[in-house]
Amino acid sequence: MIGRVIKSHGIRGEVSVEATTDEPEERFAVGQVLTGRQNKKDRELTVASVRPHKGRLLVTFEEVPDRTAADSLRGMQFFAEPREDEDDEGFYDHELEGLAVLHEGHEIGKVTGITHGPHRNLLEVTLASGKEALVPFVEAIVPEVDLDEGTLTITPPEGLLDL
Repeated sequence: MIGRVIKSHGIRGEVSVEATTDEPEERFAVGQVLTGRQNKKDRELTVASVRPHKGRLLVTFEEVPDRTAADSLRGMQFFAEPREDEDDEGFYDHELEGLAVLHEGHEIGKVTGITHGPHRNLLEVTLASGKEALVPFVEAIVPEVDLDEGTLTITPPEGLLDL
């Protein structure tokens, strides 16, 4: 996911978009055709204009002429093919989802999602007990991610997994 529509803005069909990509200026550039998904239906939208506003992007699409049409986009998520950058040491959400979570050499659960926050990302982990935990995705707590083995190792502070 590279972003999602938060709400409409103004009366001319503009929408407020929370960008979740490291390259919003490229992904949401004028002329880009974005694939949006809402209620399990895909729709292609062409970016007509974009500008920053209060930490988000205000975007207009060629296919969205007015506020009524913009209101109907609330909650739409935008997806794009991952870009491969050999110098990038980060991970895409789809690479982390489904990984086995190891603690002290034992599998304790699976990564079921990622929550993107303003300061750090959180791994949504479903523990073997069925409970869910949010684990900050920082090197001090998640020192190792092994995509080839399908695992990530955590060293949580005391109490993090006590639910």
